[in-house]
Amino acid sequence: MNLSSLITIDPEILGGTPVFAGTRVPVESLFKYLEGNYTLDEFLECFPTVTRQMAVEVLERSESALFSAA
Repeated sequence: MNLSSLITIDPEILGGTPVFAGTRVPVESLFKYLEGNYTLDEFLECFPTVTRQMAVEVLERSESALFSAA
């Protein structure tokens, strides 16, 4: 999955906040849920327009970016 099919940044959608492509769900919401001790399944239940594949891909790319910078 390429980045543009995963995340959208558009000034017309939530003022340019990065959202999961095809949704109005901010990517930041995923991290906030996980930080709040919610599970990935709970996040997906609350935001059914986000697929498991999309959420996992964002997490994997974040991990790669974090560790490649070290």
